[in-house]
Amino acid sequence: MDSSARPLFALYVIWRPVFAVGREIADRLRSHFVRDLYKTVGGDNGVSVLERSEPVPGQRAPLPIDWDEAEMTAAVVVAELRLVDDRDWTDYVHNISRGARTRGSSAGFFPVTMDSRGAVFGFEEQALRWDRWDGPDAERCRRVTVDLTHEFCRMLRHWLERPDGGPVPLEQRLEKIQVFISHSKHDGDGKIVARSIRDWIHEHSPLSSFVDVYDNPPGQPVEEVLLHQLGKGAVIAVLSDSSREWCRREAIETKRRLVPMIVVDCVRDIDSRGMPYLGNVPIIRMDPDRKDRIGTVAGCLLDEVFRTWLWLCGIERYRGEASGVLFTARPPELIVLAAMSSRREGIDPVIVYPDPLLSAEEGHLFSKIAPNVRVQTLTEWLEKR
Repeated sequence: MDSSARPLFALYVIWRPVFAVGREIADRLRSHFVRDLYKTVGGDNGVSVLERSEPVPGQRAPLPIDWDEAEMTAAVVVAELRLVDDRDWTDYVHNISRGARTRGSSAGFFPVTMDSRGAVFGFEEQALRWDRWDGPDAERCRRVTVDLTHEFCRMLRHWLERPDGGPVPLEQRLEKIQVFISHSKHDGDGKIVARSIRDWIHEHSPLSSFVDVYDNPPGQPVEEVLLHQLGKGAVIAVLSDSSREWCRREAIETKRRLVPMIVVDCVRDIDSRGMPYLGNVPIIRMDPDRKDRIGTVAGCLLDEVFRTWLWLCGIERYRGEASGVLFTARPPELIVLAAMSSRREGIDPVIVYPDPLLSAEEGHLFSKIAPNVRVQTLTEWLEKR
């Protein structure tokens, strides 16, 4: 990304230094959001993770948050007993909450209540309820990360809807990230796995789901509803032994629309016709007889959504000078040619994607099939535009 631009997304993690679990949560969030997975789409200006823990010398609270540092800013506060009992810290946290509310879609405030005292802190915002979750701290840290990723995805979506930072109507703010679960109905595994993922999502995650067997309303055109729902959020493609025509069609439409997608590989024996349209996306292996990886599936999907929408936010600044350009968050493949707008007179179409470069073999294939189409990384395109 343009090195002169401010970060797209800043994440502040706030906790009192005497609370060790606060450090654990901060370390987990930092390691998650500064990964290369996000740097490839956002560059060094993609996600900035900062901490507010140690008080300023001579004061009893840390430095304030700089709400103008990034296009979007999220503040995560670890609320525990000693913080609630410390007036300076409670004033500090309430100021952060008020600051977020004045900035519309460009800011978010997310308290994490660690115990019963934290739960009665008096936040206006709904908290993530660590105190009600089961399991060891490491598992709760994982859940905090997944739930926050969902909320950060919503922030990115709201920013894309209102890049001026204006207020987003409550109805839109409440809309969850929807997951379209594509699966085969011609073998037991496809149906069972899809239902298991759907049930897990409803019980353990902030996501919503669409599975045609359950969610296609009577009296509505099936094809029209399916194609509409494919473009609403993200797609999990369940790959089993008997994937059929509609599975292929859903995969093709997902790729054509550049929708975030992951593949859950549940092939037990042989898939008689593997789908080439399921490439260039994350693939997770899951035994169809075991459901212990569904949490991993949900987390991976949210990572892919966050990565894709972070890319869309980043390239928004170039839209005005991008006639004939298709921006794709994935390494390009031949099917993206079907997503390109009609060629404008005198303008050769360009496909722009995140670093790193395609392999020589992939680039050569594009030059053979579509010699008039230029394929460039964002870095290359910015240098040559």
